[in-house]
Amino acid sequence: MPAHETQIHGHCDPRFTAVREAFEENFRTGGELGAAVAVTVDGTTVVDLWGGWADAAGTRPWERDTLVNVWSTTKGPVALCAHLLADRGLLDLDAPVAVYWPEFAAAGKEKVLVRHLLSHRAGLSGLREPHSLAELYDWELTTARLAATEPWWEPGTRSGYHALTYGFLVGEVVRRISGLRPGAFLEREVTGPLGADFAVGLPAKEAGRVAELVPPAAVAGSERAAIFSQLTPAALAALTNPVVGAAEANTPEWRAAEIPAANGHGTARAVAALYGIFSGRGAHGGRRFLSPEAAERVREGQGSCRDLVLGAGLEAKTEAGLGLWLSGPQGSYGPNPRAFGHDGFGGSCGLADPEASVSLGYVMNRMGPRIADDPRKMALIGALYSAL
Repeated sequence: MPAHETQIHGHCDPRFTAVREAFEENFRTGGELGAAVAVTVDGTTVVDLWGGWADAAGTRPWERDTLVNVWSTTKGPVALCAHLLADRGLLDLDAPVAVYWPEFAAAGKEKVLVRHLLSHRAGLSGLREPHSLAELYDWELTTARLAATEPWWEPGTRSGYHALTYGFLVGEVVRRISGLRPGAFLEREVTGPLGADFAVGLPAKEAGRVAELVPPAAVAGSERAAIFSQLTPAALAALTNPVVGAAEANTPEWRAAEIPAANGHGTARAVAALYGIFSGRGAHGGRRFLSPEAAERVREGQGSCRDLVLGAGLEAKTEAGLGLWLSGPQGSYGPNPRAFGHDGFGGSCGLADPEASVSLGYVMNRMGPRIADDPRKMALIGALYSAL
């Protein structure tokens, strides 16, 4: 192997050699530093690869059990928590949020439905008052402020990506019903039984396994100003109140906090297993987590529109289901428009395609500049479907 090539570890079924080749190409020409990819078909792992470096200096190899912050790829497992409760008859997705969280009815939100939280249609993409990073780490303060604030737009009419608030909104409903925040609920009900190496709120003892995130290349000041000039107040609130990036996410405080929209830490294998529950129509690893009907409901489209937060950065209209995004005509999760998944800021993703019985998890530490559809992710998805 040439010295400049990254050594890839793990296994890959010969049928999916194209995925391995795309993964290797991401290191050669896609700027990859450290990464892992996993694919399941019919619940069986057919690809489990990793390689590169877990730190910017290139001193720590990416190992089989290296964890990394996957940003909004965390939202899929958090949505799963809500659907588990709904499947058990404990949560009505068509009920007002205030049925479970009475304080939430303030400021004209008495008619906001649980489904609006799951589909980014609650009008609460960000807080109106300044909210610091330290305050974001305070669950009680953040949820209290969300309960008290008024929506940015009429709830239920449009989607506006709830970048950071999503996990607190859905998570507080989970807590009000189960008594557990979503990190503990997910561990008890899913990741523990499944044996998935994934956590929301990382225990300090796992810190040695975490990869260092590397930020995308800096954007010129004039270009950055042009981008921000296009953002609505609702988008600015979502993306800048507070500002978070690689530097913040590399701190012990971020890793230990519970930010269920954005700070899940896991392996690609774990992401593929968690999204495999959706692709397996509620079952994965020999266990059933959701009824087939409940699993199908996750991808119930809530209306295609140009998202009020992501609209400036995405060319096409998008459609959220009840917790994840549909692949749609742009093929964000492969050629099946009804496949679905979630991307994480900078590149990571989880994918579920029940028709093909396929799930994919991709995680990395060198962040790209995009919120969605990173070229490295799209190359892996293209290779996967070429092999099916």
